[in-house]
Amino acid sequence: MKVTDIVPGSPCWTQLGTSDPEAAQRFYGGLFGWAAEPDPRPEAGGYTVFTLDGSPCAAVSPLMDPRQPTAWQLAFATPDADETAARAQKAGAQVWMGPMDVMDSGRWALLSDPTGAAFGLWQAGSFKGFGVMDEPGAFGWIDGNTRDVPAAVRFYQDVFGWEVMGPSEGYPMVSLAGHMFGGLMDMGEMFPPEVPAHWNPFFVSADVDATAAKARELGGEVMHGPETVQMEHGPRIAVLRDPQGAVFGVFKPA
Repeated sequence: MKVTDIVPGSPCWTQLGTSDPEAAQRFYGGLFGWAAEPDPRPEAGGYTVFTLDGSPCAAVSPLMDPRQPTAWQLAFATPDADETAARAQKAGAQVWMGPMDVMDSGRWALLSDPTGAAFGLWQAGSFKGFGVMDEPGAFGWIDGNTRDVPAAVRFYQDVFGWEVMGPSEGYPMVSLAGHMFGGLMDMGEMFPPEVPAHWNPFFVSADVDATAAKARELGGEVMHGPETVQMEHGPRIAVLRDPQGAVFGVFKPA
């Protein structure tokens, strides 16, 4: 689905910080059919936008710091990055970088919520974010993994006005303007204690099993699934890891 408008507070972009951008381009190009369009400006630092059928769908960039883990990062739309960052900080977030202008593309900030999950804010300038969503190969869902689901829910409700749909405990799903786009899960004992809370993007797949098999063929790892979620109208999902270690998911809506 082509994106013409992104509701403030909802996911608007996802980008991969990785130790090997060229390898990532080969892996995701082979997995999803993404084309890579590097930003030629020296000040862009090697930032490369992925496109799907000509529409921006994600990005990849070198790590800003060698100590930074290879990982996907999510950004949420805001009409005013400075105001939203201040409101988030008041609600318990930590502001790590920004807000700052990213050339003429927009204004960006990096924060972490009170449970430790990092996220970005994006105030659009010439670049709006996703040009395509909710179709095979494109972004379609976010999974929040945290050790304090109620605190995370309160934070995002206070800062972005997220609405909770489905169960309030276990896996509360979140939406804005009637569009459901993610859920929050208690990390429990599934993750080692040193793993911080985090967000994972999920991309739509026409065939989750085939995508998981392709990821293995390209040097990635299947961490979970494929399986059909045991709930009414549950999707089929798999959690994957690329060859450099970044975790992401794929799903096919029921």
